[in-house]
Amino acid sequence: MAGPHLQQPSFLLATLKADCINKPFVQRCHDLRTVIEELPAKELHGIFPWLVESIFGSLDGIIIGWNLLCLQGRTNPTEYSVALDFLDPSGPMMRLVYKLQAEEYRYDFPVSYLPGPVKASIQEQVLPECSLYHNKVQFPSSGGLGLNLALNPFEYYMFYFAISLITQKNTSATHHVSPSNSAYFILVDTYLKCFLPTEGSVLPPPPLNPGGAIPSPTPRSPAVPFTSYGMHHTSLLKRHIAHQPSLNADPASQEIWRSETLLQIFVEMWLHHYSLEMYQKMQSPHVKLEVLHYRLSISSKHHGSPAQSSYQALHAYQESFKPTEEHVLVVRLLVKHLHAFSNSLKPEPLSPSAHSHTASPLEEFKRVVIPRFVRQKLYIFLQHCFGHWPLDASFRAVLEMWLSYLQPWRYAPEKPPQSTEHLPHSVSEKWATFIQENLLMYTKLFAGFLNRALRTDLVSPKNAFMVFRVAKVFAQPNLAEMILKGEQLFLQPELVIPHRQHRLFMTPTFSGAFFSSWPPTTADASFKVKSHVYGLEGQDFQYKQMFGTEVRNLVLKLAQLICQAQQTAKSISDHSAETMASQSFFSWFRFTPSEMNGSYTGNDLDEIGQDSIKKTDEYLEKALEYLCQIFKLNGAQLTQMMKNCETAQDKNGKNQLPDCIESEDGLILTPLGRYQIINGLRRFEVQYQGDTELQPIRSYENATLVRLLFRLSSVLNAKFADQMDVLCSREDFVGRLCRYHLTKPHLIKKVRCSPMVKVRTSQNWGPRISLRFLASYRTLIFLLMIYFIASWFNIGPVGCTFIILIGYFLYATIMTFFSERWKPHEH
Repeated sequence: MAGPHLQQPSFLLATLKADCINKPFVQRCHDLRTVIEELPAKELHGIFPWLVESIFGSLDGIIIGWNLLCLQGRTNPTEYSVALDFLDPSGPMMRLVYKLQAEEYRYDFPVSYLPGPVKASIQEQVLPECSLYHNKVQFPSSGGLGLNLALNPFEYYMFYFAISLITQKNTSATHHVSPSNSAYFILVDTYLKCFLPTEGSVLPPPPLNPGGAIPSPTPRSPAVPFTSYGMHHTSLLKRHIAHQPSLNADPASQEIWRSETLLQIFVEMWLHHYSLEMYQKMQSPHVKLEVLHYRLSISSKHHGSPAQSSYQALHAYQESFKPTEEHVLVVRLLVKHLHAFSNSLKPEPLSPSAHSHTASPLEEFKRVVIPRFVRQKLYIFLQHCFGHWPLDASFRAVLEMWLSYLQPWRYAPEKPPQSTEHLPHSVSEKWATFIQENLLMYTKLFAGFLNRALRTDLVSPKNAFMVFRVAKVFAQPNLAEMILKGEQLFLQPELVIPHRQHRLFMTPTFSGAFFSSWPPTTADASFKVKSHVYGLEGQDFQYKQMFGTEVRNLVLKLAQLICQAQQTAKSISDHSAETMASQSFFSWFRFTPSEMNGSYTGNDLDEIGQDSIKKTDEYLEKALEYLCQIFKLNGAQLTQMMKNCETAQDKNGKNQLPDCIESEDGLILTPLGRYQIINGLRRFEVQYQGDTELQPIRSYENATLVRLLFRLSSVLNAKFADQMDVLCSREDFVGRLCRYHLTKPHLIKKVRCSPMVKVRTSQNWGPRISLRFLASYRTLIFLLMIYFIASWFNIGPVGCTFIILIGYFLYATIMTFFSERWKPHEH
């Protein structure tokens, strides 16, 4: 075992650790390549755990390692190229793995860092169903802490590589990098293409010097009793991979072992995360009963209270899991490659006897790779994301991963013929089996997406695009019909023997005995659909039809919301156009009415622009069209719905208040009113009710100038208040000019309408001078432009001031003639 050797200090290890501090990255990799090629496995064995941790980071996330999630060729081309070359399947690191694989070495991996459900089951001495953990659990020796997995070098390397996506997820959040261009993403793609090839076979390991063959894993200690989840199940292709083969064994066995191990590690590390409730759903009744008896015996023996053991089990299984966008993108890459890998399966020969003799282990692996390894855990992972992901545009990553899994025909080797009319291609009938065996992926998750869409702001272009994407995918010709057929098969009455039905339906997946003899009823399509649904959700699951009344009502609600969002986007677009048309030259550097009252008259679309508003309308219009195709919605009903949405808008399109009820404390929003505000359908007109001179300083104003000009205007208003009042009382042109520029007509109106405001501040709201507009940066820029233009024509500061005053006087005169002539007000 590796344990005793790892505890001894090594001169080679000390030298390499010192090089990490003193040498640059490229030089370190070159030295490591030399060490790996020249030294024997006995000396390399002691540095392997340290080297893996220095590359992928520590399990607790403290040591970052090479930070492959943030390493990109655009920012660090040299380090990026060297790292990919060093970790390539044919590079120095994998040669080190194969060199150690030829010897009898094992490395401990702490169980405490495994995914929550696996960790909890092993700690409760219940062996997980996945064969990856069989014969690997090591009980701690005297004085040891915690359980460990005894892994061979290939498993140890891949465990660290896969789990670094989760342990190092916080390091990439502080860097603005594209996940799909990172070194980690490229390595995942490279490993998948190498060990799960779509063409040819897996490349054999590089030739090594003859060494000892790798024996089967050391048996676990008999002092640790384990209850296995499904002990009657065997690993895939048992005749080929029951034991880990040596490097000199059959190449077919070796390629299958590496392929299955790689895929199992990726799936376990990236997808095996969910709550206790989901975990228990996937267990069959006889296994639940077996585990319950075991827990009761343990609890009565050690605790004396079964309830306490049950509570501890509940606490142990719970896991706070929040996948990142990088995590989801890597899972999508895995899904897309597995579809391509599975679709590369060679056509079955007509003779069954020929199939049994000619089918290679890799071909058999392709046949069962998705139902055996991926489907169950991916379904639970997607359910978790649909229920816990924030209601924002970042959900796009989860959405695209889901849609990638739903469309395996996109990754088939045969491409559909190109059409000049760009019409959607019909989904072939050969995919009906896949759709039926993944029915919940289509139906239940579609209902989950509807619930999310009904809670989002569809006026946002990104949210509208997500609705458009889902509707477009499900509207592919023949897809809805095949989903409907799958539902009909599920709803067919079962004709098999009841006790046999119960035993087979509760099998969580088609795992285990793929090559054993199944009952004749497995050939029935209805039985396969029922097995899929009950296997994922349990025997007591109440299925809701995608084309049933409940989901159809959700679709109608979404259609109504789409119509409302279209009207809202249209009103925002009209308002933006009106605002742009009404802006004058002087409004560029002087206060506008919206700036003076501080009201909010739009949403984020005002900043995005008219083009995005048009895209939103196009996305929503196409989404509505696709939904009508999928669910055969009545056109007259939709037309009436759109008319109702139009009549709900008032003349201005958006001045209607949200739905409220009156109470003693004033208006109270109803749930409908809250929904209208959240989705931008209606709003309250919020305006500043106080003195405009005392408004908060804006971002486009100079704070020092605002305060100085306020003091100056206060002094002038206090000194010349009587004179300004006399001027404003005149009936001639001078009076009209003073009333327009020395009074605040909107404030006078509020004073007259609000006795409370009049009592408090009416003495300060007479005619007065306002100089605050001079503190605006736009005004300062305008004045500087006038100054430079005047300097170009050799006009001095006095001349510039005179020109500005003349221009302002002409502007004031024109505005006076065209403005309303307010009557003298009483003070």
